[in-house]
Amino acid sequence: MSAGKGGDILCFFINGKKVTEDHVDPETMLLSFLREKLRLTGTKYGCGGGGCGACTVMVSRYQPATKSIVHYSANACLLPLCQLHGAAVITVEGIGSTKTRIHPVQERIAKAHGSQCGFCTPGMVMSMYTLLRNKPQPTMEDITQALAGNLCRCTGYRPIVDGCRTFCQEANCCQANGGGSCCLNGEEAADESELRKPQLFDKEEFQPLDPTQELIFPPELILMAERANPATLTFSGERMSWVSPASLEELVQLKTSNPKAPLVLGNTNIGPDIKFKGVVHPLIISPTRVMELFEVTQTPQGVSVGAGCSLSELLSLLEKLVPQFPEEKTELFRALIQQLWNLGSQQIRNVASLGGNIMSAYPNSDLNPVLAAGSCKVSVISNGGRREVPLNQDFFVSFGKTILKPEEVVVSVLIPFSRKGEFVRTFRQAPRKESSFPTVTTGMRVLFSEGSRVVEDVSLYYGGMGPTTVSAAKTCAALFTRPWDDETLSRAYDVLLDELLLPPSAPGGKVEFRRSLALTFLFKFNLEVLQKLREMNVITDELPEKMQIQPLPREIQPSLQEFQHVPEGQSKEDPVGRPIMHRSAISQATGEAVYCDDMPRTDGELFLAVVTSSRAYAKITGMDASAALQLPGVVDVIMAKDIPGKKVRSMFGYDEELLAESEVSCIGQMLCAVVADTWAHARRGAAAVKISYEDLPDPVFTVEEAIEKSSFYKPQRVIESGNVTEAFKTVDQIYEGEIRLGGQEHFYMETQSMVVVPVGEEAEFRVYVSTQWPTLTQDAVAETLGIPSNRVTCHVKRLGGAFGGKVTKTAILACITSVAAWKTNRAVRCILERGEDMLITGGRHPVLGKYKVGFMNDGRIVAADIQYYANGGNAIDESVLVVEKILLHMDNAYNIPNLRGRGTACRTNLPSNTAFRGFGVPQSIMVMENMINDVAMVLGRPVDQIREINMYKGLSTTPYKFEFNPDNMWRCWEECKVKSDYSDRRRAVDQFNQQHCWKKRGMSIIPIKYGIAFGESFLNQAAALVHIYKDGSVVVAHGGTEMGQGIHTKMQQVASRELHIPPSKIFISETGTNTVPNTCPSAASYGTDANGMAVKNACQTLYQRLEPIRQKNPKGSWESWVSAAFFKKISLSATGFYRGPDLYMDWNKMEGEPYAYFTFGVCCCEVELDCLTGDYRTVRTDIVVDIGRSVNPSVDIGQIEGAFMQGLGLFTLEELKFSPSGLLYTRGPSQYKIPAVCDMPLRFNVYLLSDSHNPLAIYSSKGIGEPILFLGSSVFFAIKDAVAAARSESGLVGPFPLDSPATPERACLACASPFTQKIPASKPGSFKPWALNI
Repeated sequence: MSAGKGGDILCFFINGKKVTEDHVDPETMLLSFLREKLRLTGTKYGCGGGGCGACTVMVSRYQPATKSIVHYSANACLLPLCQLHGAAVITVEGIGSTKTRIHPVQERIAKAHGSQCGFCTPGMVMSMYTLLRNKPQPTMEDITQALAGNLCRCTGYRPIVDGCRTFCQEANCCQANGGGSCCLNGEEAADESELRKPQLFDKEEFQPLDPTQELIFPPELILMAERANPATLTFSGERMSWVSPASLEELVQLKTSNPKAPLVLGNTNIGPDIKFKGVVHPLIISPTRVMELFEVTQTPQGVSVGAGCSLSELLSLLEKLVPQFPEEKTELFRALIQQLWNLGSQQIRNVASLGGNIMSAYPNSDLNPVLAAGSCKVSVISNGGRREVPLNQDFFVSFGKTILKPEEVVVSVLIPFSRKGEFVRTFRQAPRKESSFPTVTTGMRVLFSEGSRVVEDVSLYYGGMGPTTVSAAKTCAALFTRPWDDETLSRAYDVLLDELLLPPSAPGGKVEFRRSLALTFLFKFNLEVLQKLREMNVITDELPEKMQIQPLPREIQPSLQEFQHVPEGQSKEDPVGRPIMHRSAISQATGEAVYCDDMPRTDGELFLAVVTSSRAYAKITGMDASAALQLPGVVDVIMAKDIPGKKVRSMFGYDEELLAESEVSCIGQMLCAVVADTWAHARRGAAAVKISYEDLPDPVFTVEEAIEKSSFYKPQRVIESGNVTEAFKTVDQIYEGEIRLGGQEHFYMETQSMVVVPVGEEAEFRVYVSTQWPTLTQDAVAETLGIPSNRVTCHVKRLGGAFGGKVTKTAILACITSVAAWKTNRAVRCILERGEDMLITGGRHPVLGKYKVGFMNDGRIVAADIQYYANGGNAIDESVLVVEKILLHMDNAYNIPNLRGRGTACRTNLPSNTAFRGFGVPQSIMVMENMINDVAMVLGRPVDQIREINMYKGLSTTPYKFEFNPDNMWRCWEECKVKSDYSDRRRAVDQFNQQHCWKKRGMSIIPIKYGIAFGESFLNQAAALVHIYKDGSVVVAHGGTEMGQGIHTKMQQVASRELHIPPSKIFISETGTNTVPNTCPSAASYGTDANGMAVKNACQTLYQRLEPIRQKNPKGSWESWVSAAFFKKISLSATGFYRGPDLYMDWNKMEGEPYAYFTFGVCCCEVELDCLTGDYRTVRTDIVVDIGRSVNPSVDIGQIEGAFMQGLGLFTLEELKFSPSGLLYTRGPSQYKIPAVCDMPLRFNVYLLSDSHNPLAIYSSKGIGEPILFLGSSVFFAIKDAVAAARSESGLVGPFPLDSPATPERACLACASPFTQKIPASKPGSFKPWALNI
């Protein structure tokens, strides 16, 4: 918060309280103001670019013209404070808290188990709250639209949607009560046993929504708005000034004298430019109060809409107009409505303006092609008066530039009525179905002479096919005055192919896909036009039903979550086995839950920003920080030479530098750090540090380059069972194949966060950090500062998600931060920005799997030889351990008598990859399952049969000679086939595919066998500390960290059972190295197993100590026993310890017992695929999992659904893109797409296998955090199945390559439709691609 230079007084309300600010910096966004100035930390920083919804708030304004109040949701991270004059803002704290009363939205999301790590929850709550303020009884469609702009990485969305569904009007339907079958499904009424099935939550307990209880709009703001004679407002900051003119004349004068000053309304374009690209605008003009920009007028030609209208206002205006006019007049209106629904998220549409969208002239703008095709005009004004400018091919000059002069202002846009015989359509394809910039987008219009099929006028505009919105003028000429028939169109396709050329190295890549989409969209337009001409009786021939294209299904159906009742006879007070809500879900939903960056600033606290390498492989020839040190607010620059202790972290004999000194080995490697008095100053300081480099030859990026140069991390690992070479001589057939798997970004909602506080004496430091392994951070900081570990305490309250990404890199960042705190003797806070986090911290290992498989004609696989190459990046990190786990799981569920696996971690010049939920297993098994798929395709047999033939049966031994019993795996397999109605639906899918040409369905059923515990035996230990206080309350500390997986909730349940007291008496504050020392990481799905046993051990000790007291006074209360024990001098504190199993793996003998037991699961998925665009929907998912006896079914089902969705992202959606020089392009949610609500399976059923027991873990449960992630691949194989059906139409049979993720691009190209086949492939090597194939 830098002090401004003064200016006018800004007045607005937050949560019903008046706020007046007289020194507002135009660069201050509402988010930082809320968090830093007002200490309202419920609103979270997730990405800073409006892409994740974590910072959603509700803004209300009074409109004097209509005397009405409007409420809309907005991203606080993009909302300039200066813009809020006269507005009322409500944040998550303003709608309810545990101190007053909680709001029904907060209650329902929490109690429906929709909050795991809780970091996205306040944003979800505010999106839903705003919807209910505008529509107290929403539809399911409203809910999914409202949540489309909110990302969650933990839950898989189902529980959030189920919690919100309870507000629907349809809520009285039996479906909406969180499970059970429904009368609408055509099933008979549920029998007694159905009704007795346990539910995850009971909606009868929820308090009703009462709209009269909401905060009122401040009357003072109404009076302020009614006093008409607005004055100009001016605000000046450190680098920018902000002017909000009061009239159109003044706006024109301002723009004439400052032609370069941008006009800002929604700040969804200028904001990210300032924030991420470092653009500085000395003056910003904000015309929010110029009434002419918001006027809507109807004319005989159409409707004129003010350029300042938000996209949401435009959308509701058009939706109101459509029913008022005959259908033929509203063709363009309807096309715009369709496109507006797809544009951005609700939060973005609520603030982004129509004029801003047109003038930013993005090449893939969604509106511009439709506006241009529809012959819209813009009315502009300048000193020279008004003029009308048509939106046509001449309007867009180059990237981000239009034909308008810099001083001209767009006042309004004329959207014309359509005429009789005129059709307007729009098509788009985007990497994700919602909240995503399109890959290609179009606007198409055709006008026919009355009663004929002769084209009188036509216009085709494309976005995403060049640096601007482009007109396919030659194609239009080929259609003009000709009859609309097959002959004309097939000529048009050829013309279009030549007209819309993209060079093979075009920015954005996906060149073949984009060119294919251009043709496909014209074809789809053709089908729609033919349908219309038929309806008008201009043509009579029927289009075969097979050729018609219906949209993909999108209705979210109610889902089932089945689990077992607790055993009869279990005491009502015993919470184990019950679906208990996450212990801090309510405070997460109210924004009261404290994350690392929510901790109050200490006096004199500094902010740290890191400086990273911009070269992939180079010598550092100089580091000059002098310019940075001159900047305001910069205190110091921390370099490697400042580190008092150890300058490296060592693993497997390799060293990783904390800060690079002499050479860099990837873009994003940390070089030095700048500390300053504010976040903004630290960032500007970091940008001012000058680094000079001398490039080194031949950087290595891909696995192929690493193989060629033998750039490997040692040791390389091998497992072989049987005799593979000999076995290949005995088989009927041999097939060789390969599959590439892309990496994955963790995208935990809370970026890397830490605060290091020097105590001030005896070199003592307190480290508050978001880490999965506090002990590692403690050890690392102590070594770096050269002090003993007893001087460093690490505190972890909770993490906003981690997934494996908050272990090694977090320790390194904490070391750098601690050096800054040591050098300046002040508290230092380091919170990575989303883009830096993605750049620096690495992710899941990309893997290339090559296999050779020998099999019999009856489907038995006799031999397989698999090679895995994992891209480890520039440091070893945990890559060798990942490769080991890859080999230990390569057999998955299959007994292949002769199996050889070789695994290698490759050393490359990309940011180092690290642990990620599943730790190599998803990549490992993916290669095996793909191989089995290929075998089935070679033999022409259903793949589930090949799986069954080869699955382990009876008491079995893995390739590394570990004995296990696969019975429960078979039970899961059989139950999944029954629950999913596999055989009937399989037949229905085949029938669907015969009836549809351009849409195909696919199905797959996939098993998993996942080893639980750490292969490194010493990590399988845990400790706990339990205190009972004199009033009978209990505090539990253990070594596990809470990152959304519910470990604290489960530990509370364990303590409750062992001490025989209700959970409400038990508190867990944090994970600290001062309470439980020498802990192991919360990882490997082993947190509950280990820590649960330790807590149980401590509680049992205490309960036994109270035994003599209980015998004396058996009827006494718990409090009386505790009090008596204190007076009898009995210790009320105990430590607990669990010495886990002694696991080992002997890599020389290739045998061992690396796991305690296996968790089994089976997943069946069905998808529907649009073969022309590669778009798909997961129609239904059924997962059956054996997790023994669940300690907490709601938490475990949450883990299953969340892991599945993360796997769905890994295998079908999430793509990391690197430039040819090794720079990560995808550094935020606008370029990197994780699953959103729109990606949730439409029916998402989870069944926990009943009557399963596991004597090897606490209360007979099983670890569940990671195993199900791989089952997301069932969506991949269902897509592959649908693609195979599409290929068979073109006569292509047998195995075909499809790499992961199966994005729309890959699926569409693999379908090999007639349009894809028209696109000439670019020869590899003849051009430099836009992105590397990692």
